[in-house]
Amino acid sequence: MKAMVIAGAGIDKLEIQEREPEPLGPFDLRIRMRASSLNFRDLSMVKSGGGRPGLVPNSCGTGEVIETGAEVQRFNVGDRVTPTFFKNWIAGPPTVEGLSSALGAGRHDGCLRAEMVLNQESVVATPGYLSDKEAATLPCAALTAWRGIVEEGNLRAGQTVLVQGTGGVSIFALQFAKLFGAEVIATSSSDEKLERAVALGADHTINYRTTPEWAKRAREITDGRGIDHIVEVGGADTLQQSIEAVSLGGNIHIIGVLTGRVNDVAVSSIFRQNAKLHGITVGSRVMFENMIRAMTLHQTRPVIDQEFDFDDSRSAFELMERGGHFGKIVINLPR
Repeated sequence: MKAMVIAGAGIDKLEIQEREPEPLGPFDLRIRMRASSLNFRDLSMVKSGGGRPGLVPNSCGTGEVIETGAEVQRFNVGDRVTPTFFKNWIAGPPTVEGLSSALGAGRHDGCLRAEMVLNQESVVATPGYLSDKEAATLPCAALTAWRGIVEEGNLRAGQTVLVQGTGGVSIFALQFAKLFGAEVIATSSSDEKLERAVALGADHTINYRTTPEWAKRAREITDGRGIDHIVEVGGADTLQQSIEAVSLGGNIHIIGVLTGRVNDVAVSSIFRQNAKLHGITVGSRVMFENMIRAMTLHQTRPVIDQEFDFDDSRSAFELMERGGHFGKIVINLPR
């Protein structure tokens, strides 16, 4: 069984290994993996060395059940399934046990391999209308956006949502916001990417390269009221602008620190605005299933920028590192 492993710190240390098939427990599924998608978190693991030798990276993937344990009841051979980001967060609020069970980190190998063995409770049924490569984008980026603005933010029609950049989470947030009837402002340093965001439904755009004080522009767009939901992915370079742009009682959904850690936070501005800051680390299986039902009803399709062959996985990570993508990057896994 082929697996891509982290043999050291750096993209150039990714290497293909042959591994023996894992044993199958009574409640387990053996899954032939078909596709895997990249997240910034996966790039961080590869660049840092993964924390242990031989870790298989990538939290997101999808495949087909090829064998079931004797006690499995939820799925059958031939079913298309998608692993959850957290193996042990099924429902309810986050727990230490749940958050320590993420794929592609610690002792839990990820999805960049030909086969996986997972408990039947750690996967969801893949939506029939999506291809394998589309479904592979859902477990992290899509669910992070969904949990932030829908599950935690209680998004309502007519509210405003600002998405930062055009990576996976931000594009999914744009799509979900439009699904709920919200007004969307997209930011990017690329006018070309902003045009593509408009094609997906963005109502307003801001080029943060030419308008670095974009909070002022966001307030102008909302007639001074501010933004109800801000999908905060930047960190050091963006959080202060988010605080200045948020509406009274609005939500800042913190899902990443792409530009580095934040040392100084304008606490007075946060309580003056009665703003709610949500730390979002993906979500539970039940949230995942809620999201899939909504996507299926509206036939929402993920946006894929580029796809790569398994043998060319390094190129996929290099593209992620350059930040030149719009939406998701996918790797097709060996048959």
